[in-house]
Amino acid sequence: MTNGAKKRRTPAIDGWFAPEPGGGVRLLGTRCAACGTPYFPRNDLACRNPRCDGPRDGSELAEHRLSDRGRIWSYADARYKPPPPFVADEPFRPFAVAAVELAAERMIVLGRVVPGVTVDDLAVGMEMALTEGVLYEDDDTEYTVWMWQPA
Repeated sequence: MTNGAKKRRTPAIDGWFAPEPGGGVRLLGTRCAACGTPYFPRNDLACRNPRCDGPRDGSELAEHRLSDRGRIWSYADARYKPPPPFVADEPFRPFAVAAVELAAERMIVLGRVVPGVTVDDLAVGMEMALTEGVLYEDDDTEYTVWMWQPA
């Protein structure tokens, strides 16, 4: 890529999150139309809720954009480079991860915390907002993932 040219941005995991028309980002999952059970990542096979009275053929599952805010359920420091197939920037830089509870979906979603926010800045119960950030890059492309940031 030539100097000054903007790199192309593409999701590192296709189909797991998408930008919102007015800005921001949302995780893409599915929700059972029969019982309301949400899934992330998406589930296209059949509702796994044993109490569901739906048809169990996958027809009950529809795309669902999950909440973009939640509260920290737990968090940790990632001080070592994860093994393959995880891809990280070189040189590896430690980062924080947060398990964030989405109240509307009644589920917990794990994700990286934006660069510059450490475990010293986090607390259980803290409100977090979803955003998009760069996981790693090559000469032409920035590969992005969802990340959590303090709301």
